[in-house]
Amino acid sequence: MLILSAVIVYLIYQALNPKRVLPIYDPYQISTDLVDSTMQEVRKYHKIKDFKLLSHTGDTITQALYKNKIYVVDFFFTTCQTICPKMTQNMGKLQKELMNSKDVLLLSHTVMPEIDTLAQLQRYAQKKGVNPEKWRLATGTKKELYNLARKSYFVAKENPIYPNALIHTENFTLIDKKGRIRGYYDGTDELAMNQLLADIKLLQNKQ
Repeated sequence: MLILSAVIVYLIYQALNPKRVLPIYDPYQISTDLVDSTMQEVRKYHKIKDFKLLSHTGDTITQALYKNKIYVVDFFFTTCQTICPKMTQNMGKLQKELMNSKDVLLLSHTVMPEIDTLAQLQRYAQKKGVNPEKWRLATGTKKELYNLARKSYFVAKENPIYPNALIHTENFTLIDKKGRIRGYYDGTDELAMNQLLADIKLLQNKQ
């Protein structure tokens, strides 16, 4: 009877306290103003596309660096005076919190490669305390950055004035070890950052 009672109590507890399961985001589930028109009807199996970018360290980075890694992505530019400073500050806090988590990386992309040259990114990285072992700042061609923002991560709007230009959002995107989107978080909000850290730990425990 004691064993049966314990089982019943356990089942009731599990029913009242279900384990949190992170969703897997496909393009059709995301606001259409963030998704390129060619991707809006994709309903299954979306993964981040291969990329080739220039890191602020001067070397080329590809998807291979993030293979079997959990990583957090955002889009910014170094001269932004609105949401970017807070986003960068929160990325810095994530870097500190996750420094000993070998399976978690951070990746920030510029949306203004014409301004954010390699030298500019290096100055910004030094000023903000970016550790390349954990966090990379990346640039590339406008087309490459556009495709990543609008066709892979879904975190930027089209600029109605300038073709092939982006208006980035405050979103941080959580990517799992299989290259799938598992969450979006307001990169300017402390509570959202706490949830992001909790969700990263959840992925670490599941994979």
